[in-house]
Amino acid sequence: MDDPRKKTDARDPERLEQWQHATEWPLLALAVGFLAAYAWPILDPDLSERWQNACAAAAWVVWFAFTVDYLVRLYLAPDRWAFVRANLLDLAICLLPMLRPLRLVRLLSVVSILHRKLSVSARGNVLLYTAVLTVIILLVASLAVLRAERDAPGANITTIGDASWWTLVTISTVGYGDHYPVTDMGRLVAICLFLVGIALLGVITGVLASWFVKTIEGEKGDAEKALTSAELRELREVVVELRAELERTRAERDAERVVDRLSEPADRPD
Repeated sequence: MDDPRKKTDARDPERLEQWQHATEWPLLALAVGFLAAYAWPILDPDLSERWQNACAAAAWVVWFAFTVDYLVRLYLAPDRWAFVRANLLDLAICLLPMLRPLRLVRLLSVVSILHRKLSVSARGNVLLYTAVLTVIILLVASLAVLRAERDAPGANITTIGDASWWTLVTISTVGYGDHYPVTDMGRLVAICLFLVGIALLGVITGVLASWFVKTIEGEKGDAEKALTSAELRELREVVVELRAELERTRAERDAERVVDRLSEPADRPD
């Protein structure tokens, strides 16, 4: 019979945490390497077929590594269904790239790994987290839309400059309309950018609102502290004056008692 303790040990949350900690930096390096392998053929259309094949092979190796990482984490997770529900993006990264039209989803691996890394290292600094993730999303989206649009009939996004400009105006929800995608894949990237742009605007608005509230509260708190200090000083002065007045009153009463005692024998008849 199988020892139930072995199953429990295999699905220990500590082992899952140890695995994630051990693979954090290697996966981040693979994600950056994948981004380089993806970007090189796009930025250099005249790249030789040999190097294009090498970049494609490197992308598949990275995808395989992410798939292995997902399966190991799934195996170590104490509640596997909860793990699947909480990591749907990672599941999509593992499954959808097998379909040729959806291989673009592999780009999400870069965002996913950076999200896992930044959510720990930049915890408590939402502005830093948002800024870094936004830059990565802009870069990934520019490369994706350029690859989808460059050779399409009637395309107006044919350079990395056009792609970067279109990505910026799209994610900011401005949309000048001077550049726009004409392919289905390019429009899919645009839809994703629309959603990301709305989310980023909400985050930035929330961060600014929180900063203003904290600043106002801080100024109000400083004013209240200053007022309290002034009131305490005034109260201390009043207490000192009252104490001095009590001491004077007590001294006068003592002096009157002494005078009364000294005057008592002289008032008695012989």
